[in-house]
Amino acid sequence: MLLILLFTGIFFSNISAQFYVQDMKRDSARSDKLTGGVIEKTALAAGEANLKITINVPAFQMTLWQNGKEVKTYPIGVGLKDYPIYVGFMSASDVIWNPSWIPPSSDWVDASSTVKAGEIILPTDRRNPLGKVKIPLGYGYLIHQAKGAGDLGSLVSHGCVRVMRTDLYDLAEKIVIARALPVTPKEIVNAKATKKTLAAELTPPIPVEITYDTLVVEAGKLHVYPDVYERKTNTPERLLAELESSGVNTSGLTDAELRKMLAQATGKNKFIVSVKNIETGKSLTGGQTTAVVARMNETKNIGARKKR
Repeated sequence: MLLILLFTGIFFSNISAQFYVQDMKRDSARSDKLTGGVIEKTALAAGEANLKITINVPAFQMTLWQNGKEVKTYPIGVGLKDYPIYVGFMSASDVIWNPSWIPPSSDWVDASSTVKAGEIILPTDRRNPLGKVKIPLGYGYLIHQAKGAGDLGSLVSHGCVRVMRTDLYDLAEKIVIARALPVTPKEIVNAKATKKTLAAELTPPIPVEITYDTLVVEAGKLHVYPDVYERKTNTPERLLAELESSGVNTSGLTDAELRKMLAQATGKNKFIVSVKNIETGKSLTGGQTTAVVARMNETKNIGARKKR
């Protein structure tokens, strides 16, 4: 039985797992296998309604596309291990400023002393965790405001996508412009300054593709992301298959080197190395570990570290 829950995040344990198995092999929309090695970028065009949103969970990355070109990419936070974000295809149905919240019938709500399942919590209520904007994705999953920068690159929600307020405003307003929605700039300014609810329906809905791709060759570089949900995706066999399916010559790679590359992606760090360095025997010395969500002074050069 499919439970339709309203919230900032949901717990579809069995159903999420089923969809995960079906979609875990889908490539990130940023993969060279899909882009041909070049991600075309574009400034947002008013009135061009062909939008798409993609999310790669372990990369903590959400991208808005218009006519198949990248408009902007945003860092995000996602669901906790016990309340993982859905992996598969969804759709954005509305943009709502100053949204209400209805807590779901869920174990974590039942354990709360401050809210009850089914209660309507208005945008003026301090207990409302959604912030200034929510974008429903269906079945209770949402894109909504993060609590702070610490949410980015972290497992923090009960299944939803958290975005910083300035980025969420930017995304919402880009959608309004591209879709020519009946929402005026004055109304948006008023919604930002007050707690008055403003809503715009998306017809047709914007497709949202959510992937779980920890091994991505993008723009000629291999990105190894941490396996944040412990799905056993970071194995030497899968890494080798990803490289070969992306046209990388792996004849010089050993199993030990594959394992060492994978070992660099732990905690909140990813490992990056160019395809050229892999093919010329510099898969480790030519690579870097860096924060999945970049922060100042967190990049380290592996080769330089080993020389010290």
